Amino acid sequence: MIDPVVSNSILIAALAGAAVVVFGALYAILFAFARLRRQRGLILLAYSAYGMMVIAVLVLARVLHLDGMWTGIVVVMLAGYLLGPYAIWKLCIKTHQSNRAVDSHTYDGSNP
Repeated sequence: MIDPVVSNSILIAALAGAAVVVFGALYAILFAFARLRRQRGLILLAYSAYGMMVIAVLVLARVLHLDGMWTGIVVVMLAGYLLGPYAIWKLCIKTHQSNRAVDSHTYDGSNP
């Protein structure tokens, strides 16, 4: 028979895992819109979604008894997810700037 404590932990882990996915996606979406529209309010909402994701990750790590080396992996994952959108944003800006430079040259037909 299944121990009630274990089944309760499975339910909490499933809910915390779902919260990690939802708040992580919300953070990424709000971050992108905040950068596109240059709105400070959206970046604050993005950081609050990231904070909720951190709480969900900590709950998940606690329920799953992720101790020792796993704690370090969780911290690295949280740092990567905080800094990842910044790196992706800079990459997109650099990529589109170089595409604009190429597109700005008009094709006159003299160079096939």
